[in-house]
Amino acid sequence: MQHELKGWHVFTGFAMAFGVIIAVNLTLAFNAVRTFPGLEVKNSYVASQSFDADRAAQEALNWDVAATLTGDHLVLTILKGDAPVSPVIEEAIFGRATSVAADQTPDFKFNGQSYVADVDAGAGNWNLRLKMRSIDGALFQQRVIVRVQK
Repeated sequence: MQHELKGWHVFTGFAMAFGVIIAVNLTLAFNAVRTFPGLEVKNSYVASQSFDADRAAQEALNWDVAATLTGDHLVLTILKGDAPVSPVIEEAIFGRATSVAADQTPDFKFNGQSYVADVDAGAGNWNLRLKMRSIDGALFQQRVIVRVQK
């Protein structure tokens, strides 16, 4: 016994297919907006006016910055050559790369070699967004990918 393909069958198939596509797109758009961490700068044009000078001043510091996480223990190491450097940390935000929901402000203490802080961390990708100032007043800004030690 053969079934006849009618117009409402075709319409239902198209409606269901496009319904799935629209539902997936809306879900992805909602999650993209919900997890967007925000703007890096308020006005990108104004920030661009001093970008080259700021970058040159930062590179002239010649700092090697690294962050490691062992369990819930965050270590920030700043070296100039082989010598540790202890700049003033104006702002430090420890959080996920894709969301600000788990952001934390670590309370760093300098131990003579590195800055250390206890944080509430778990497995996954973590970033440390830093604003530090050198003794001569040069601003150092960087987003450091935190290496997880086991």
